[in-house]
Amino acid sequence: MQIGDAARMTGSSVRSLRHYEAEGLITPGRCANGHRDYCRTTIDDVVVIRGLLGHGLPIRLIRRLSDKGTRPIRDAILDPTEPDLRREIEDHVGALTRSIDELTLRRDALRELLTPPGPIIEPAR
Repeated sequence: MQIGDAARMTGSSVRSLRHYEAEGLITPGRCANGHRDYCRTTIDDVVVIRGLLGHGLPIRLIRRLSDKGTRPIRDAILDPTEPDLRREIEDHVGALTRSIDELTLRRDALRELLTPPGPIIEPAR
Protein backbone atom coordinates (compact mmCIF):
# COMPACT_ATOMS: atom_id res chain seq x y z
CA MET A 1 0.00 0.00 0.00
CA GLN A 2 1.34 3.43 -0.86
CA ILE A 3 1.96 6.18 1.68
CA GLY A 4 -1.22 8.14 0.88
CA ASP A 5 -3.37 5.04 1.39
CA ALA A 6 -1.52 4.23 4.62
CA ALA A 7 -2.09 7.76 5.85
CA ARG A 8 -5.82 7.53 5.17
CA MET A 9 -6.08 4.08 6.75
CA THR A 10 -4.31 5.13 9.96
CA GLY A 11 -5.65 8.67 10.26
CA SER A 12 -2.09 9.98 10.02
CA SER A 13 -0.64 12.52 7.69
CA VAL A 14 1.92 11.55 5.06
CA ARG A 15 4.33 13.84 6.88
CA SER A 16 3.77 11.95 10.16
CA LEU A 17 4.45 8.62 8.49
CA ARG A 18 7.71 9.95 7.09
CA HIS A 19 8.57 11.32 10.54
CA TYR A 20 7.92 7.96 12.23
CA GLU A 21 10.20 6.36 9.67
CA ALA A 22 12.92 8.98 10.20
CA GLU A 23 12.66 8.40 13.96
CA GLY A 24 13.16 4.66 13.44
CA LEU A 25 9.69 3.70 14.68
CA ILE A 26 8.58 2.05 11.43
CA THR A 27 10.35 0.60 8.42
CA PRO A 28 8.07 0.38 5.41
CA GLY A 29 9.14 -1.80 2.53
CA ARG A 30 10.12 -0.37 -0.82
CA CYS A 31 8.67 -1.06 -4.24
CA ALA A 32 10.91 -1.58 -7.28
CA ASN A 33 10.39 2.10 -8.15
CA GLY A 34 11.59 3.18 -4.68
CA HIS A 35 8.16 4.19 -3.34
CA ARG A 36 7.32 3.19 0.19
CA ASP A 37 5.19 0.08 0.55
CA TYR A 38 3.17 -0.18 3.76
CA CYS A 39 2.17 -3.70 4.80
CA ARG A 40 -0.49 -4.60 7.38
CA THR A 41 2.06 -4.97 10.22
CA THR A 42 3.46 -1.50 9.58
CA ILE A 43 -0.08 -0.10 9.55
CA ASP A 44 -0.70 -1.83 12.90
CA ASP A 45 2.48 -0.27 14.30
CA VAL A 46 1.39 3.19 13.16
CA VAL A 47 -1.95 2.74 14.93
CA VAL A 48 -0.13 1.80 18.16
CA ILE A 49 2.31 4.70 17.79
CA ARG A 50 -0.56 7.15 17.28
CA GLY A 51 -2.28 5.75 20.35
CA LEU A 52 0.82 6.15 22.51
CA LEU A 53 1.38 9.67 21.17
CA GLY A 54 -2.28 10.42 21.82
CA HIS A 55 -1.77 9.39 25.42
CA GLY A 56 1.10 11.84 25.62
CA LEU A 57 4.07 9.47 25.46
CA PRO A 58 6.95 11.23 23.69
CA ILE A 59 8.54 9.68 20.60
CA ARG A 60 11.86 9.23 22.39
CA LEU A 61 10.18 6.88 24.91
CA ILE A 62 8.20 5.09 22.20
CA ARG A 63 11.48 4.49 20.36
CA ARG A 64 13.03 3.06 23.51
CA LEU A 65 10.03 0.78 24.01
CA SER A 66 10.59 -0.63 20.54
CA ASP A 67 14.27 -1.30 21.30
CA LYS A 68 15.29 1.57 19.04
CA GLY A 69 13.38 0.11 16.11
CA THR A 70 14.58 -3.50 16.41
CA ARG A 71 11.16 -4.75 17.56
CA PRO A 72 7.73 -3.79 16.23
CA ILE A 73 6.10 -1.35 18.63
CA ARG A 74 2.98 -3.52 18.80
CA ASP A 75 5.16 -6.17 20.51
CA ALA A 76 6.75 -3.72 22.94
CA ILE A 77 7.02 -4.69 26.57
CA LEU A 78 8.88 -2.86 29.28
CA ASP A 79 12.29 -4.48 29.58
CA PRO A 80 13.03 -5.08 33.29
CA THR A 81 16.72 -4.49 32.59
CA GLU A 82 15.94 -0.84 31.75
CA PRO A 83 15.09 0.76 35.10
CA ASP A 84 15.77 4.22 33.64
CA LEU A 85 13.06 3.74 31.04
CA ARG A 86 10.62 2.54 33.70
CA ARG A 87 11.43 5.62 35.80
CA GLU A 88 10.96 7.94 32.81
CA ILE A 89 7.58 6.41 32.02
CA GLU A 90 6.58 6.58 35.71
CA ASP A 91 7.65 10.25 35.76
CA HIS A 92 5.55 10.85 32.66
CA VAL A 93 2.55 9.16 34.29
CA GLY A 94 3.10 11.35 37.37
CA ALA A 95 3.16 14.48 35.23
CA LEU A 96 -0.06 13.40 33.50
CA THR A 97 -1.68 12.77 36.89
CA ARG A 98 -0.69 16.23 38.10
CA SER A 99 -2.11 17.77 34.91
CA ILE A 100 -5.34 15.83 35.34
CA ASP A 101 -5.64 16.99 38.95
CA GLU A 102 -5.06 20.62 37.92
CA LEU A 103 -7.56 20.39 35.07
CA THR A 104 -10.11 18.80 37.40
CA LEU A 105 -9.76 21.72 39.81
CA ARG A 106 -10.20 24.20 36.95
CA ARG A 107 -13.23 22.35 35.60
CA ASP A 108 -14.85 22.22 39.03
CA ALA A 109 -14.26 25.96 39.57
CA LEU A 110 -15.88 26.75 36.22
CA ARG A 111 -18.83 24.49 36.97
CA GLU A 112 -19.32 26.39 40.21
CA LEU A 113 -19.54 29.64 38.24
CA LEU A 114 -22.22 28.10 36.04
CA THR A 115 -24.31 26.76 38.91
CA PRO A 116 -27.07 29.16 39.86
CA PRO A 117 -27.03 30.17 43.49
CA GLY A 118 -29.56 28.62 45.83
CA PRO A 119 -32.57 30.58 47.03
CA ILE A 120 -31.70 33.69 48.98
CA ILE A 121 -33.32 33.66 52.35
CA GLU A 122 -34.01 37.07 53.82
CA PRO A 123 -32.91 37.36 57.42
CA ALA A 124 -35.75 37.73 59.93
CA ARG A 125 -36.36 41.28 61.17
